[in-house]
Amino acid sequence: MANSPAQVETISTGADKAKLAVAGVLVIAAVVVFYMLAKQDLWMRVAALIALLAAAVATFFTSEPGKQLIAYARDSIKEVKKVVWPTRKEALQMTGYVFAFVIVMALFLFLTDKTLEWLLYDLVLGWKR
Repeated sequence: MANSPAQVETISTGADKAKLAVAGVLVIAAVVVFYMLAKQDLWMRVAALIALLAAAVATFFTSEPGKQLIAYARDSIKEVKKVVWPTRKEALQMTGYVFAFVIVMALFLFLTDKTLEWLLYDLVLGWKR
């Protein structure tokens, strides 16, 4: 039992499953209504689509997975606020280093390619261009 895999425990009530099902049905209904109103003005079709999608999102966020998603987003925002971002000068310096490295590496690969091409085609195989 020392190396047994961690068990993932999912707790899902019937109400949560129903909310998720309703959210899914509302998304499908939004697309169906959009196309069923093909003879109506575009603004009416888009309004119906947005209203049904908003209802689906609201229904999703009342379920436990939706609440967990909101909690995850809040925790992520807290973590991002803890990050020490580089100053403009530091960011420009690091960008310059990256560009310089890319140029040096491109030159190295170009010279290596041309050297191998010369060795193989001109010296070994004797193919002249």
